[in-house]
Amino acid sequence: MGSVQEAKEAKEAKEAKEATETAVGRRVVLGMLGVGVAGVLYGAKAADLLERVIGPIASKDGAGFLSLFPVGRFRIYTVTNELPNMAATNYRLTVDGAVSSPLVLTLDEVRAMPAVRMTKDFQCVTGWRVHDVKWTGVRLSDVLDRAGASSTAQGVRFISFDGVYTETLTMKQAQRADVIVAYEMDGRPVSRAHGGPVRMYVAPMYGYKSCKWLGKIEVTEGDPGIGYWEVRGYDTDGWVGKSNRRDDKPI
Repeated sequence: MGSVQEAKEAKEAKEAKEATETAVGRRVVLGMLGVGVAGVLYGAKAADLLERVIGPIASKDGAGFLSLFPVGRFRIYTVTNELPNMAATNYRLTVDGAVSSPLVLTLDEVRAMPAVRMTKDFQCVTGWRVHDVKWTGVRLSDVLDRAGASSTAQGVRFISFDGVYTETLTMKQAQRADVIVAYEMDGRPVSRAHGGPVRMYVAPMYGYKSCKWLGKIEVTEGDPGIGYWEVRGYDTDGWVGKSNRRDDKPI
C-alpha cells in the first residue's frame, strides 16, 4: 500500500514540476514577445532596455538560451560569464610594446584623434549578421603611428580589460583603413554590453577578431601569436567568407 501511495505522490510532484516549468517558460517567451512588440513601437528605447536588462542576464546564462535573443540588433557573448564594467571617466587605453612613445589614452583623448566613420556589416562566425552598422572611431594605423610603432614590427596584440580575452593581427592587417578602434555604434557611445567604452572593429573579419572591452594594444616585433578563440580551434586569419569553413558574403 505504501509503495502505491509513494508512486502516486511522485507522479503528482512530477506533474506539478512540469506545470511550473511550462508556466515559467511561457512567461519568458511572452515576455520576450512583449519586448519584441515594444521594439516595433518604441525602437531605440526598447533596445536600451534590452541592453540594460537582458544583456547582463544573457552573459551569465550558461545554457545559452538568452543569447538567442538580440540585444539591440546583436547577440551578446562574453567569455567570463559577466559583462566587464569600466566607467568612461576611468577608461584608459594603453599602447606599448615595440613603440618609441608608449601611450596611455583617456577616452576623451581617443575621441580627440581624427575620427573615421563607416557603415558596414558585423558578421559573427556562428552565423548571424547585423547589417549596416554605423561605426565611429579612430583608425588603428593612426593610433600605431602616434605611438611610433617600430618599422620592423610584425604584429599587434589586443588585450581586453575583462582579464581573459585576447586577439591578434599581423601588422599588414592592422594597417588596413577598415580596422578601427571604435567608440560609437549607430550614433551612440559603445555600450557596456557591446564592449565599451572602446572596442575593436575589424571590418573584413569575423566578430571574434574585434576585441571587446579593449584595454591594451601591444605592438610585437615578432609573431603576435594567436588569440583566445584561435587556441580553441578558430582560424587565425578570420576573413569573412574565406575562413572557418564558412562561405558568408564578404564585408
